[in-house]
Amino acid sequence: MPRILVAEDDAQVLRLLECTLKQAGHEVVAVRDGREAIRRWDDGAVDLVLLDVTLPKQDGYEVATAIRAAEAGQRHVPIIMLTVGSDVQQKVRGLRAGADDYLVKPIHTAELLARMHSLLTRFASGGTMLRPPLGRLIAFYGAKGGVGSTTLAINTAIALHDERDRKVVLVDGVLQFGDHRVFLDVGNDRRSSKDAVAAPVVDAEFLQSILVTHDSGIDLLLAPTSPEEADLVAEDRFAGVLQELRRMYDYVVVDVDKRLSDLTLSILEHADEIYIVLTADLSCLKNARLVIETMSRIGFDASRLRLILNRSNAHTGISIAAAEGALRRKFDHRFTNEYRSATTAQNSGTPVVMGDRDSALGREFIALARSVDQSGTPQITARAGSGSRKG
Repeated sequence: MPRILVAEDDAQVLRLLECTLKQAGHEVVAVRDGREAIRRWDDGAVDLVLLDVTLPKQDGYEVATAIRAAEAGQRHVPIIMLTVGSDVQQKVRGLRAGADDYLVKPIHTAELLARMHSLLTRFASGGTMLRPPLGRLIAFYGAKGGVGSTTLAINTAIALHDERDRKVVLVDGVLQFGDHRVFLDVGNDRRSSKDAVAAPVVDAEFLQSILVTHDSGIDLLLAPTSPEEADLVAEDRFAGVLQELRRMYDYVVVDVDKRLSDLTLSILEHADEIYIVLTADLSCLKNARLVIETMSRIGFDASRLRLILNRSNAHTGISIAAAEGALRRKFDHRFTNEYRSATTAQNSGTPVVMGDRDSALGREFIALARSVDQSGTPQITARAGSGSRKG
């Protein structure tokens, strides 16, 4: 019988949860403050924790952090955070504190039990199973439309798989007008992120039925086929999908929408590295500067930002030095202006690293993938050589 620790300060909600879980065959340990939650977790084996964010004495974030610190990598008890409202910052903070999932109140009983079952199955044997290492989430963000961020995301993802032998999923985060179906010659009859977020429980088995395997060997999570379907993709559910993908892959490469919506900000908050793509023109420099300043204001770690100057040898009237001066930082990577090769690749549905990998542009994509992989190797060592190529 699974033993569930429920930490909830609202007495009525606590009684409801306790009754629901006991009827479902679980043993329940119920507490109403954070300090008591930590003490009861220390007392004996717990298989799963339901943790309210707004606990007295020590809040849910502090409790989750304490539990993860006490585990010290030896065991992993799954934690589901219970939140009020769908604030992105609150959810991101919970995930960073160590939560595996989160539910927004009021909680639907069927969804709660389904998510608990998924986590209890994944971390079987009383939570003694080691937590799998998370893959790295790499986001590509274009300072404006047409700067080549989609091309960079696609080719980097394929190069990470082909050249670095990593297991990679490419996510089209431009939900209204995503181009991956066109750029990769994938038909409209394939399932998308709209289908991924529609299920009450998102796990690896379900996501495999949604993902599309490309000829390059990477997997794809496509954008919806029509703009109106994008509204069906809630940012909290999409964040959950990305978190599950990180458990499945070495790299989750996301092509991010240009609009700084809640969903875009959620992706950027989760990202290990963000590659801002721009060209050396005034509108791009202005937009890139605004994005960098916005990220700084919301407390984003600037060390995770990378700048890519695309079409660096194109004549725009603004030198590279002047562009770097305007942005107050150096470019981390530069790509030459190979407009003909890039356009041919787009129109043929064959990315450069597949059709023309020995070209100057192909070599630059491969070099970027090598740089991305080398900067993250310590985090994914446990996954390397683990059958990352699909037969």
